[in-house]
Amino acid sequence: MSEHNPFGTMHATTIITVRKDGKVVMAGDGQVSLGQTVMKGNARKVRRIGKGNVIAGFAGATADAFTLLERLERKLEQYPDQLMRACVELAKDWRTDKYLRNLEAMMLVADKDITLAVTGNGDVLEPEHGVMAIGSGGNYALSAALALMDSDKPADDVAHRAMEIASQICVYTNGNIIVETLDAA
Repeated sequence: MSEHNPFGTMHATTIITVRKDGKVVMAGDGQVSLGQTVMKGNARKVRRIGKGNVIAGFAGATADAFTLLERLERKLEQYPDQLMRACVELAKDWRTDKYLRNLEAMMLVADKDITLAVTGNGDVLEPEHGVMAIGSGGNYALSAALALMDSDKPADDVAHRAMEIASQICVYTNGNIIVETLDAA
């Protein structure tokens, strides 16, 4: 991931979040690739963190992502029920800390109130239309989900179908899809 393009192609995974009709859903595939080789097909890249009231998904280097998840959990302990503040503080640390600056990962996080993408460039971004995606198949999943948002499909169906479509196009995304759901405000 280059500093000039934080949403550049990461040969890592696909993570999508959909906020619709009182639900927030995050879905991710299970493929871990090393170059052109699939190393693992059933990794869990979407999980609940904090007290279980935040969903997080990551794309990028696995060890880097776990480091960031741990740091975010500490920020959530410091700023309970303030996901935006915790993410802004994490992004500040990520941008300024010499060690963290070298981490190659991105995260999507959501609670009942807000959905955010957090990057190493210091970005903390909210989706414009209730949908956001990251990773190598992120643009495919995003496009599919946006097309489905006007349908009568619930949020979990939109996210799952978008992931299925991405897995058919992106060689770094598989069909082993993990979905986490929260009730939204």
